[in-house]
Amino acid sequence: MCKRSLALFNANVVTLNPAQPKAQAILVRDGRIAAVGTDKEVSMHLDRDTKIIDARKETVIPGLVDCHVHMLGFGRTLETLDLKGAKSIKEIQRKLRYYAEGNPQVGWIHGRGWDQEKFSEKRFPTRWDLDKAVADKPVFLLRVCGHVGVANSKALLLAAVTERTRVEDGEIDLDEVSGEPNGILREGAIRLVQKSIPKRSFEELERCCVLACRKAVEVGLTGVHWIVDSVEEVKVLHSLQLSGRLPLRVYLGIPVELMDKMHSEDLIEHFNSDMLKIGFVKILADGSLGGRTAALEEPYADDPETRGMMLYTQKKLNAAILKANESGLQVAVHAIGDRALHAVLEAYGKALKTFPRKDHRHRVEHCSVMSGKLLRYMKRLGLIASVQPHFVVSDFWTVDRLGKYRARWAYPFKSLLRSGITMVSGSDCPVEDINPMLGLWAAVDRKSFPEEDLTFEEALKTYTVNAAYASFDENKKGTLEAGKVADLTVLSDDPFTVKPSDIRKITVKMTIVDGRIVYSKKKTARCEPKSPLTRHYATYK
Repeated sequence: MCKRSLALFNANVVTLNPAQPKAQAILVRDGRIAAVGTDKEVSMHLDRDTKIIDARKETVIPGLVDCHVHMLGFGRTLETLDLKGAKSIKEIQRKLRYYAEGNPQVGWIHGRGWDQEKFSEKRFPTRWDLDKAVADKPVFLLRVCGHVGVANSKALLLAAVTERTRVEDGEIDLDEVSGEPNGILREGAIRLVQKSIPKRSFEELERCCVLACRKAVEVGLTGVHWIVDSVEEVKVLHSLQLSGRLPLRVYLGIPVELMDKMHSEDLIEHFNSDMLKIGFVKILADGSLGGRTAALEEPYADDPETRGMMLYTQKKLNAAILKANESGLQVAVHAIGDRALHAVLEAYGKALKTFPRKDHRHRVEHCSVMSGKLLRYMKRLGLIASVQPHFVVSDFWTVDRLGKYRARWAYPFKSLLRSGITMVSGSDCPVEDINPMLGLWAAVDRKSFPEEDLTFEEALKTYTVNAAYASFDENKKGTLEAGKVADLTVLSDDPFTVKPSDIRKITVKMTIVDGRIVYSKKKTARCEPKSPLTRHYATYK
């Protein structure tokens, strides 16, 4: 679709530009913002080809960016067995039977989203639970966090997982009586099963990516920090970008394990456009709180037998971060537990001392369990905190899992900002819903430890201004001002004036990326004005 001139009038424009915080109208030309101001001021810059939209007082904000999302995984969940909301293992069994009967052509059955904390049985499902529902096909179901999975007996057989199987960066749970695998696989052990699953075709990967992108723009996202799983996924994105089928901007997060292959296939230099570019090297230091694999300094309050697990030794973590830092790329390390975070900060400190970089903008993903000391350490190293606000809602068990003192330092959003750390927000979808309004709501209306609430403007900046900074794009986007790219999100209500609890109810009316309307809840109509000052605004129904 070619670029063109577009103007929104009669709007509540929130620019996040301190020099001009509010406006009525905005003009877009050739993918850039050409003018921002009153209706009268902007009308003076129109031409006969400008498409006019009456925003009907709706709120226009800078385009929202999700700074941590697994888009292919999200697309897959839209096509496979969704287990979010399941209240019992029996319900999972019913869903499995129904899915198997309705999809006889499927070889492997995949599912995701179960959470044992919501089960009436209050335990993990096992291979034998799954066997009762489906025994003749391999089944693998990921927990909502993606760090724990359960496989049925057929899947374990195909993956050759036995009581003698060992994995360095994960665990295979064994039955207390028989000593054989009970089907629960944690962290790196998940790969044992995943390697046995037939690879998806290019067309299947493309379909999932397109589906995820379509859903993303429907909820107002104009960009995503897209964490990939494979080189094939990167090639799919490159193909979509070349054919003009990427509806939003993509900033790639490449797992450290894939970097050598990316270089060997000469892929790195192909990704430096405004719509698709290489972003950061992703390293996984620990697991999740929900699966009790996040690495804590002290044992879990509700399971004193474990402190979680580190996926790297300190020596290997130091080497991985140093190598990534020396590559000149941005580095992003997943660290949820405080023990993992301390190890990551130590590794960053050593890497930056060995190979100093003035504007590295390295990141810590999640940094869920903090302390005042860790906050100060992060600030001193100049790191960005990449958080997921909706975890506050989903992790309703945080106090039980951590104890009240440590829970006070879980997701300390206000403390992060007060310490001077740049904070960006994301969903970690498919762990959480991709809708950014849910994250914004969670950040400003938390029920536990409300002293860590953000104002709406503070929360919004983590999806806009700060997100642009995190991708080295602060001169291109993040605010609505002349010269910046035309990425806009149009909302049904003004989130600055509604009750905090109602922010989650706000819907997206329109999403504009690079000056193109990539999603509209209403049809737009164009009118030809007699003159810029006497024109009638086109309405969209």
